[in-house]
Amino acid sequence: MIQRLLIARLQERLGRKKAILLLGPRQTGKTTLAKTLLADFPEKSLYLNADEPLDRERLTDASSAKLQQLTAGYDFVVIDEAQRVRNIGLTIKLMVDQFPEKQVLATGSSSLDLANTMNEPLTGRKFEFNLFPISWQEWSNHIGALEAERGLEQRLLYGMYPDVLNNPGDERMTLAGLTSGYLYKDLFAFGAIRKPEILDRLVKALALQLGNEVSYNELANTLKTDKETVSNYISLLEKAFIIFRLQPLSRNARREISTSRKIYFYDNGIRNMLIGNFNPLELRSDTGALWENFLVSERRKRNHYAGRFVTDYFWRTQAGQEIDYVEETDGQFEAFEFKWNPNRSVRFPKTFLDAYPNTPCSVVHRDNFLSFV
Repeated sequence: MIQRLLIARLQERLGRKKAILLLGPRQTGKTTLAKTLLADFPEKSLYLNADEPLDRERLTDASSAKLQQLTAGYDFVVIDEAQRVRNIGLTIKLMVDQFPEKQVLATGSSSLDLANTMNEPLTGRKFEFNLFPISWQEWSNHIGALEAERGLEQRLLYGMYPDVLNNPGDERMTLAGLTSGYLYKDLFAFGAIRKPEILDRLVKALALQLGNEVSYNELANTLKTDKETVSNYISLLEKAFIIFRLQPLSRNARREISTSRKIYFYDNGIRNMLIGNFNPLELRSDTGALWENFLVSERRKRNHYAGRFVTDYFWRTQAGQEIDYVEETDGQFEAFEFKWNPNRSVRFPKTFLDAYPNTPCSVVHRDNFLSFV
């Protein structure tokens, strides 16, 4: 089993009289992680799987008395696939308020947030964490740094989902199963997708524009739909942990762009499966985009697992000067350019250096990326 970095942060939150929510894409190991925590309480833990009709019925619209009977004798209660339970937020709220001595951990995919069943009832009563596909740090710790680096190109092509890593040689079949069986499952279950054919074409269009700025108007014209539908579907795809957006850094409205977005995929393998391209890097025209997507997604994992509170951006001026990635931490900026080829020379724009003086600037390439991820 690949040891997850998040487990230490979860263990730190146990016993604080708040529920722990573990959210993330399907098939990233949430159930495995929850059961790892349960192993520390072998005789006093209760595992409920909301995919099972009986467990789901027990938790649906349950009263305090019913919950007390259900959890009697247990100190640690895990509710797996909690998004399957109607009004699960209210159920967990009752458990936290009525039985503060019990630790509740609920796992779920994005529809927890999509249906807004958790956040409002659990205000002030929860710690929330995301579990992503395996991070580079986790993979390197598991197989060794040297072996991980040898397989860097494979990771750019096939990504970091646990099943992909654990089934070498069957990467394409595994990714095909992930994209067909799980990619949109929560979105369709939520019922917010009225035009599934538009969603499918949209996500493929986004995959082809990887690393580029995205215009919602252009996407709407390409897909023959309206801008509002594009915006809504992109927001849903983000909540489903399929994609995420970078906002532009804009403190000087006359020079810096402020309205466009860059869109990345949480996993390179999912992206490549969507466009059906697993050619080796030397035969590709999108190697730079794959490298950028890998670095930005891995940095997002690293920041979340380390508990770093950062705001991330890209930067571009009306004149076309740009920087791939900028982080802001407590008012301090740090800028990064991404180049797959370590021999490519890079000059950071004077416009940026003048606007944000004393900002550290670094180039991240395949020979020095470890400190970044």
